[in-house]
Amino acid sequence: MDRELAHLRTRREFLSSATLSALLAVLPSPLADEIKPVVSVVRIRNGNIDAAVEQAIELLGGMAAITRGKDRILLKPNLVAPLPEATTKLPVMRALVRLMRAAHKDVSIGEGSAAAAPFNVRGDQTFRTSNKELLNGLQQRVFDDLGYTEFSQAQKVPLINLHSGDLVDVNVPGALLFGKLTLHRSLVETDLLCSVPMMKTHVLAGVTLGLKNLIGLYPGAVYQALRGNMHDLAAKLEPSATAAPILDMLRANKLGLVVIDASSAMEGNGPSSGTLVPMETIVAGTNPLATDMVAGSLMGFEPTEISTFIWAHKIGLRPRRLNEIETRGEPLDRLRRAFVRPVLVPWNPADAPLLS
Repeated sequence: MDRELAHLRTRREFLSSATLSALLAVLPSPLADEIKPVVSVVRIRNGNIDAAVEQAIELLGGMAAITRGKDRILLKPNLVAPLPEATTKLPVMRALVRLMRAAHKDVSIGEGSAAAAPFNVRGDQTFRTSNKELLNGLQQRVFDDLGYTEFSQAQKVPLINLHSGDLVDVNVPGALLFGKLTLHRSLVETDLLCSVPMMKTHVLAGVTLGLKNLIGLYPGAVYQALRGNMHDLAAKLEPSATAAPILDMLRANKLGLVVIDASSAMEGNGPSSGTLVPMETIVAGTNPLATDMVAGSLMGFEPTEISTFIWAHKIGLRPRRLNEIETRGEPLDRLRRAFVRPVLVPWNPADAPLLS
């Protein structure tokens, strides 16, 4: 692996063109037809997640090229609940922190988790709430139970509770649902947002990958834990109650890197009640839509099956088809498997009663 990485580093200048792929999400010009977004797909060998993450980043041109001109980086894992089997694994985050610090970047980790007992989970019922005391306790429990607090202290990486704190309003150009969004100030002040989800299916959205992970940026102090009032509004537009708020949040942020943790993945009724499957894969890219489309293909989904992709294409985001994406690393056919589909259930406000 060391020899492979050394060879990859010699190709950085060639590969650095991959960093242009992030522009394709907003380029309606002929240039978008000429440049294909690049997505790297790397197999994890012998359990070495660190090496796989590094190789995936090298195939994109290296961290220095990806983050050129961007000093402050915020990593957003998917920590839906204090469930190790359903959340982004620390070795993936550890590798990204190491690579970003080697590129002399200021790194932090932010999350707004969905649920944790006893704060908004009582027995078998999960509640929506905007109570800051409950939200703060919820988030600390998730960070503690998943090892992120210990990691933060050992590595001196700040942890940010995106549910509350210093919140600011930002305008969303071309919004589908929210012309103005309230965000944690850290998101506004960061130079690059990096989404680091676990590869999973989802009973609302079909899949939860780099884009769906943005739902965790909605502060519960405003939009409630479980993002209850956000989903209530979004369900009036389309049944998944997720696509529009995902795309509005994309437009409000500087998402420029997606690294998908598919060391293990979840099929069936994700994001927390599905079945784990061994994928032993890392997927990465600087174009969020392209990266998610490739990951969805590895799971056996067509782009036309996923509500977020459908709505992204409706508003003109690109790419539209898999053949418009350049993949590097493992051939997709070697890794693709037919994930068990989730039973899609439209959002029902009654399923998330209010806890004051």
